Amino acid sequence: MKYKKPKVVAEIGCNHAGDLELAKQLIEVAAMSGASYAKFQKRNNKYLLKEDYNKPHPNPVHSFGSSYGKHREFLEFTIPQHYKLFEHCKKKKIKYAISVWEVKSAEAMVKSKIELDYLKIPSACNLDFELLEYLLKKFKNKIHLSLGMTSEKEIDKITELFIKFDRNKDLILYACTSDYPVKFDNVCLLEITKLKQKYENIVNSIAFSGHHLGIAVDVAAYTLGANLIERHFTLDRTMKGTDHSASLEPDGLKKLIRNLNTTYISLKEKKGILNCEKFQRKKLKRNII
Repeated sequence: MKYKKPKVVAEIGCNHAGDLELAKQLIEVAAMSGASYAKFQKRNNKYLLKEDYNKPHPNPVHSFGSSYGKHREFLEFTIPQHYKLFEHCKKKKIKYAISVWEVKSAEAMVKSKIELDYLKIPSACNLDFELLEYLLKKFKNKIHLSLGMTSEKEIDKITELFIKFDRNKDLILYACTSDYPVKFDNVCLLEITKLKQKYENIVNSIAFSGHHLGIAVDVAAYTLGANLIERHFTLDRTMKGTDHSASLEPDGLKKLIRNLNTTYISLKEKKGILNCEKFQRKKLKRNII
């Protein structure tokens, strides 16, 4: 297997708590840690939630509003605010990325002036064919798609749609388990191997989105062939909000990127006696032939 240099997506998501300055701080720390992307989320909450808009938050201690819809609105940035975050990413030399949760948000991002390497489809939305077909027709760059909560037949249906539109080589599939945080016996890393065996020659590539604790699993995911690793990121895991508990703090993100990069430079075959061994060979090698 030929390994590409690993890239890490720091999924800020909604861990900014609706605070633009906190979002900028998260961008800065992600950039200093060596992440390739700082990623956010965009929702049109009334279109997405419909009758659920006025329902209570299922975990009120983490709610920022009197209903689930108002909670989500509190956390939502406008397109001009997202443009400011995009500009801040450029200033800090990290790429901006975003997940879109329904077609209205996809339309807003496509029509915006924000330069996007890709748009991401979260696991919860990967069977929203209104959203998928809009992006296949209107968005010309890569489309990343997470596969949490998704059956094999559903994955086939998704990839068949991309093939129909001749966009399968723009599709990056993420092995993913949708639990927050996910227990290690449910991470199912060999899903990466299975996806590569079945889809590697059909789609662009296979990636990994992790919601587990710690950073050991990500190195294993990389060695299995996922050179793009996405992890939720926060400044403090004890902050208010449901995503923080499955997120990496700054030290964890920095160590993850360090470990992935050292793994990358180590993943090569040994060809004969290395130059660094010659002194030790001369000093230590016993010739008993």
